Amino acid sequence: MAGPNRHPVLTVIFSVILVLLLIAGGYVAYVFIDYHRIDDKIVLDVEKNYKYSDEIKPAAKAGETYSIVTWNMGFGAYSDDYSFFMDGGKYSRAFSKEAAISNIKAMTDKLSELDPDFMFIQEVDTNSTRSYHVDQRAQIMGEFPQYVSAFAKNYDSAYLFYPFLSPHGKSVSGILTESKYNITNALRRRLPIETGVTKLVDLDRCYSVSRVPVEGGKTLCLYNFHLSAYTTDGTIATEQLKMIVDDMKKEFEAGNYVIAGGDFNKDILGNSEEIFGVPSGNATWAQPIPAGVIPEWLTVVACSNAPSCRNADRPYDETDFVVTVDGFLVSSNVEVEFAEVKDLGFKNSDHNPVEMHFKLK
Repeated sequence: MAGPNRHPVLTVIFSVILVLLLIAGGYVAYVFIDYHRIDDKIVLDVEKNYKYSDEIKPAAKAGETYSIVTWNMGFGAYSDDYSFFMDGGKYSRAFSKEAAISNIKAMTDKLSELDPDFMFIQEVDTNSTRSYHVDQRAQIMGEFPQYVSAFAKNYDSAYLFYPFLSPHGKSVSGILTESKYNITNALRRRLPIETGVTKLVDLDRCYSVSRVPVEGGKTLCLYNFHLSAYTTDGTIATEQLKMIVDDMKKEFEAGNYVIAGGDFNKDILGNSEEIFGVPSGNATWAQPIPAGVIPEWLTVVACSNAPSCRNADRPYDETDFVVTVDGFLVSSNVEVEFAEVKDLGFKNSDHNPVEMHFKLK
């Protein structure tokens, strides 16, 4: 006959460890089972507010000046006192639902002030834990009812149970293109990503192509993108850029005008550390675009008047590492008249907007 349990404390400890291992194993299994990539070549809904349909212009014209702005809005979290855990900072979510809404509103107010003809907006959440499930796409579109909109879901991630006390959670986020001119159709294209475990962190990636008619039968092709950031090196972002360039080449050779813009997650100046005079320290994520990736018929529009992005490992101050990762690619049949980073001091996002004025030749 067995005697009484002589080690009840050890039994409890063993039971707790076993439960924790089962939970951890179940969570890992959930992450891998839930992991999926969004399909390629998805036709996007082109949305219009028909109360303002008379204000939508049917076609662009060669010889006229247009303006375009690209801005990574950072899911409304990145006020200048915010730091992000994946950059070595403290927080995994926006400070509050109200803070996220307020930051997005401040940025849309600035865009209204700039009044561009076209907008590329990245990191727009639709149903994410980190932004308290606010539909930022609807919020932004509601501020610009006179624009035509095309939204592409960039990623739809599993629930990230880290940091443990305030998990980053589930992220559903995308890229939004806004146009004062009619968009006849828009397409989501899937970009290559890493195949290892890193793919669970860097999530899915895409770019969108929105087609605007130009009088005379040509098309203005607008490419909006947000390339990979949290990778083992910059190789995948380079492969992503090559895919976009190859796609742009087909349109350019067909006689169309081509503009791409967004967050390259690369140092598009090539030497931001030297230009802005702030050491990069351990921030090695923004590498220059390798030689040979950008062909002669394309120009990188990279502005040095101010940085477009800050490292988010701490609240922003003038000693923080800054870099220009946001800008444009334009084909040789597009004339750039003006371009600059709007230096807003990273008040509402870890990115400053970049504005460009251009003509179709």
